[in-house]
Amino acid sequence: MTDLVPIRRALLSVSDKTDLTDLGAALAARDVEILSTGGTAKTLSEAGIPVREVSDYTGFPEMMDGRVKTLHPRIHGGLLALRDNPAHTAAMEEQGITGIDLLVVNLYPFEETVAAQKKQDIADAATIIENIDIGGPAMIRSAAKNHAFVTVITDPGDYAALLAELKANDGATSLDLRQRLAAKAYQRTAAYDAAIAAWFAGQAGDSFPERISFAGKKMLDLRYGENPHQQAAFYSTGGAPQPGVATARQLQGKELSFNNLNDTDAAFALVSELDATRAAVAIIKHANPCGVALGGSLAEAYGRALACDPLSAFGGIIALNRTLDAETAGEIVKVFTEVVIAPEVDDAAREILSAKKNLRLLVTGGMADPDAGGMNIRSLAGGLLVQTTDNGRVAPEDLRVVTKKQPSAAEMADMELAFTICKHVKSNAIIYVKDGASVGIGAGQMSRIDSARIAASKARDAAEAAGLAEPATVGSVVASDAFFPFADGLLVAAEAGATAVIQPGGSMRDDEVIAAADEAGLAMVMTGMRHFRH
Repeated sequence: MTDLVPIRRALLSVSDKTDLTDLGAALAARDVEILSTGGTAKTLSEAGIPVREVSDYTGFPEMMDGRVKTLHPRIHGGLLALRDNPAHTAAMEEQGITGIDLLVVNLYPFEETVAAQKKQDIADAATIIENIDIGGPAMIRSAAKNHAFVTVITDPGDYAALLAELKANDGATSLDLRQRLAAKAYQRTAAYDAAIAAWFAGQAGDSFPERISFAGKKMLDLRYGENPHQQAAFYSTGGAPQPGVATARQLQGKELSFNNLNDTDAAFALVSELDATRAAVAIIKHANPCGVALGGSLAEAYGRALACDPLSAFGGIIALNRTLDAETAGEIVKVFTEVVIAPEVDDAAREILSAKKNLRLLVTGGMADPDAGGMNIRSLAGGLLVQTTDNGRVAPEDLRVVTKKQPSAAEMADMELAFTICKHVKSNAIIYVKDGASVGIGAGQMSRIDSARIAASKARDAAEAAGLAEPATVGSVVASDAFFPFADGLLVAAEAGATAVIQPGGSMRDDEVIAAADEAGLAMVMTGMRHFRH
């Protein structure tokens, strides 16, 4: 392959016209002939930059509302011809085809159109389909395939690199740059096609099509992954804008790590699902909650969440569902915290947190929609597991009291909160809740009875540290993310002082578990819905 290839002729056809005139002027200053189409040609011409319409070059007019303009042999022949192949050069001469050395194309805004319509709750399929680019991807693929002779740019962010090479190489580009830009071009068309395929599958109601593609845009290069020897990056999958980690603004602190991002996403997802009419706080450690509470104010909710497991909260992630205020910020800085994420933060709170230079502060601009749905993807060796997001909710009419004792209204409210928290705790999950706050959390154990014991043990430790006479599990309710296979886990909860239990039910031994609950004087509610989280 030839290393340096001079740029004598360029075709510019862009939807995103960022820095277009600067690029056009720089090319014109080097006597590069510029071919262009439609709005791009108009923009360049109005800026006084010499430009030749593609229709004039091909001798074939744009037609069908611009659907057909660059799909022509003089365009694709100029992009695909191997300049060192005599048969190709002979064909070019015979057909009057001239080489195109530089292609600058960015595509119709298909993804942005879909996202905008989702945000506005519009389902205008005709507008979305019109924003599927055909000629653009075809030219990009042609130019990228022939990168030995053609430079292709799909991102205005690469204009500066192009102009720097032209300056350094007397109007030519290097093979290294052309290869890198070709790789980026194919990444772009692959992502574009993936978005289109996903939209069509959605239109057809096919959540799991025969072939599935996922596309992401790199947002951050991370220092490392879960461990220092692993490499990592953070990609946004786009779609309708959703408040959360991917769209948040970082106002202060060190750069976010792989584990920070994972844990912060878990924290914000949990707090977004809690009662929006009350202040809510979730404290997360290693993707598991170690304290969740509701309150009349954020400061109250934070204090109650922290009381659940203050030891584990050290170095944790704090998510809030209200504008972070000075009172709450003053309490947060008393404990070492990695990340704070909130919909907004007031100036006084920001001033307080600024004293902790390493603390990352993220502002999302709103709360996530827990009913938004989407896909959950997990990699396996040689494959992917794909499932819909767990946004299942149990309607009040689906709750079934199965014991002799009926739960009180207060117990029912606490059970609903506990069962919501269960969705965000690694299985096997046991959650004790009292008066709108978690008081014991057991997560990720191989047996449910161990989770029940760990949660109760943490509550006892917290009570001892606080100088309380008894653990907060006394008079609490308990939730289990899946059924109790035996009565033993239930009896641990009863011994810890729980008065009511919520669980999915469905075990072969449900009758035994119900009988044990009756004997222990517990109220028990079955939901019929499981919330495993592995």
